Amino acid sequence: MTTLYYLGPEGTFTHQAALTAAHRLNAMLPDDVMQLQPCDEVTQIADHVEHGDGWGVIAWENNVEGYVVPNLDLLIDAKNMAGFARIGIDIAFDAFVTEDTWLQARRQEVDVVELCHDIRAHSHGLAQCRQFIARHGLHAVPASSNAAACRDLAFGSVALGPSLCGELYGLHRIGTAVQDYREGCTEFLVTAPRGEVQRILNGLSHDKQRQFESIVTFIPLVTGPGVLANLLDVLRDAGLNMTSFISRPIKGHQGTYSFIATLDAAPWQANFHAALDEILEHGDWVRTLAVYPHVDRPTPPVAQWMLPQGGARYDATQNTNAAQELLW
Repeated sequence: MTTLYYLGPEGTFTHQAALTAAHRLNAMLPDDVMQLQPCDEVTQIADHVEHGDGWGVIAWENNVEGYVVPNLDLLIDAKNMAGFARIGIDIAFDAFVTEDTWLQARRQEVDVVELCHDIRAHSHGLAQCRQFIARHGLHAVPASSNAAACRDLAFGSVALGPSLCGELYGLHRIGTAVQDYREGCTEFLVTAPRGEVQRILNGLSHDKQRQFESIVTFIPLVTGPGVLANLLDVLRDAGLNMTSFISRPIKGHQGTYSFIATLDAAPWQANFHAALDEILEHGDWVRTLAVYPHVDRPTPPVAQWMLPQGGARYDATQNTNAAQELLW
């Protein structure tokens, strides 16, 4: 039996991801049984994984707010943790108050939000419901998780969380799907000690029909013009498709960065292996953060309506100089 640690309490989106992960892992690894265990903080999950107590589920990327930066940094800095599975969960927030708050509003014959002064959720949850918060003039207060905000909800406050939190914690729902974007999704990584990840992947790699993705961190140990371009040239020349590329500062060292790439390949593939060898020969530092079976995700083209206001693009129908528009 393997313990699967997740950010609690019950009812978080991470809890939902852990339930989904347990189901998929039982199918992928039929000899193992998953036992779910909540943690109060993501750092506790990492500690359990690094000490070999079990596996962990951590939020990785949201398609509204981007990467969950603290978890990204945690995985980069971890000595003995890597990801081996990726789970996507659709994100929708309901708004809740306590039954006492609701009953008081009924007695006073006022809108329940008029009795509320603040709204609580995880920082990512608050960021995804800005319009609802602004419309009701509520003060945003971050919580350790959305479910914790619901569990600990007090009179005169609103909490944001998954729909099931209403039943779990005996709350009154005052809004359904109050998030700004209706197509929100968060991707989670299932993590384990690096030795166990290697063992699991060794078993999966023999399936020639299965495709993989990898998340790799690169740190150039020299600086100057073209250093990053040379790194990207190696990946391009190896025929590796890169689906994301971001940078993170190396903490406490001004002007130094690590670069994190997600690639449609596995490190044991010949072209990927050769690319990593060449990058190491350049003297750069490399760490594989995760390797997992390929996850199908929509890749629609960027339409005009998706673009931010301002900026410039070439339009053959307009008699304008796009480059000139960019000048101050």
